[in-house]
Amino acid sequence: MSTPPYTAETWPIATCLHGLRPTTEEGVPLHDAGAEAWDDMFAQVADVGFDLAELSDSHVRPADLDPVRRDEFLSIAASHGVRLPSIHVQRQSVIMPGEGERNLEYAHRTIDAAAEWGMEVFSTGLHQPFSAAQREALWFWTAQGPADPDDREVWQTAVSRLRELGTHAAEVGLRMSLEMYEDTYLGTADGAVRLVEEIGLDSVGLNPDVGNLIRLHRPIEDWREMYAKTLPYANYWHVKNYMRDEAADGSWATAVPTTAEGGLINYRQVVREALAAGFDGIFLMEQYGGDSLGVCATNRDYIRSLLPKG
Repeated sequence: MSTPPYTAETWPIATCLHGLRPTTEEGVPLHDAGAEAWDDMFAQVADVGFDLAELSDSHVRPADLDPVRRDEFLSIAASHGVRLPSIHVQRQSVIMPGEGERNLEYAHRTIDAAAEWGMEVFSTGLHQPFSAAQREALWFWTAQGPADPDDREVWQTAVSRLRELGTHAAEVGLRMSLEMYEDTYLGTADGAVRLVEEIGLDSVGLNPDVGNLIRLHRPIEDWREMYAKTLPYANYWHVKNYMRDEAADGSWATAVPTTAEGGLINYRQVVREALAAGFDGIFLMEQYGGDSLGVCATNRDYIRSLLPKG
């Protein structure tokens, strides 16, 4: 086992922004909102003790901000002691039918913007926008979303385009992380590992977000086996957990969000395994429903308790 690069006190742990609305009360997208909306967002992040936050493009798109607004955004974050080490581009698959090339161009622009902002990680995946059924569901993962096809040519397009992005990210000093997500080529442990291996770049790894998979209301892979296969490739990590129950015959399953400590995944076990495998990335606390920021803060403290003491 290699010596971890950080201690419990210094390991970078960031929060997601799921608990903060992507629009103002007046319906203005946060991306286009005034400084007061941005100030309120970062004030809330700081209030629960975070000094790092993942910026998701569902809230603000760095590639589409002009320089003046970009500087304003970063200045407001800094005034609250908050830094943005990563950008997560979501539901902009580079193999999405009819949109793949546009999404590829957008991803390239986002990588350049992330580097200009001093970020460290470009996080993305192959998931697509919600289906109508997902938009109407209480929990979107209980309804069927788009799925990547069992098509060798499309698979090769994914490999080629993601390798292109990974090369670009490395050239500007970013690591690139691919998020595991159901019904995509990153939707199983074997598929995710195969994809990263075929991309074949040291700068491209996995975001082993097994939480995305254990919440599904259908039969799933064993979470221990998924981590055993994917942790050696992990370079960034969305951490969340779900309570899950299922019938022994696979006829039904249900899951709801809970704390990192209280759910199906035993993070005390898998964090130890990750460190043994050489994981040195950012932990990103993620939560859906309820007081998302508050649960992320609780999870941060729990994860710190599992990391090596200084």
